[in-house]
Amino acid sequence: MDAMDRKILAELQLDGRLTITELAARVQLSVSPCHRRLRDLEREGAIRGYRAVVDPAAVGLNFEALVFATLRWETPDTVTAFEEAVAAVPNVLQAQRLFGEPDYLLRVATADLAAFQQLYDQQLARLPGVQRLTSTLVMKNVIDDRPLPGS
Repeated sequence: MDAMDRKILAELQLDGRLTITELAARVQLSVSPCHRRLRDLEREGAIRGYRAVVDPAAVGLNFEALVFATLRWETPDTVTAFEEAVAAVPNVLQAQRLFGEPDYLLRVATADLAAFQQLYDQQLARLPGVQRLTSTLVMKNVIDDRPLPGS
C-alpha cells in the first residue's frame, strides 16, 4: 500500500455515505423528506460526520493495546495539557477520561509489538502529567464499531 492509497482512505473516512436515493429507499421515505431529515440531523449535530470504516490490518496496524494512564495532579492545566498532547498522537484511536483510577483509557494501534514499545517509550510515557501507564494487549475484538442502540 502506497501513500496515495492512504490519502484515499483518509478521505473516505471523512465522507463514506450513501446517496440520498439509496438512503431514502432503505428507510422507506421519498427522497425529499429523507433529504430534509438528513440535513436537519447534520445541522443539529446528531450526525457528526461521514467516514469509511477501514480494516486496521489492511493498512498494517495488526497490533492493538489498551493503555491506562494515571496522572499526577500538579496544576489545574495538567488535564488540558495531557488531552492536547494525546490528541496529537495518531496511533491513539480513542482516549477516554475515566472516574477514579486510572484517569484515562487509551486504545492504541500499531504495526506490531516492537512498534508499540517504541510508541510507549518515546511518546506515551512522555505525555504531560503522566505518573503511571499500564497496558494490556487486545487478543481479539469481539464487538467492534457497533452502532449506537436505538439508531
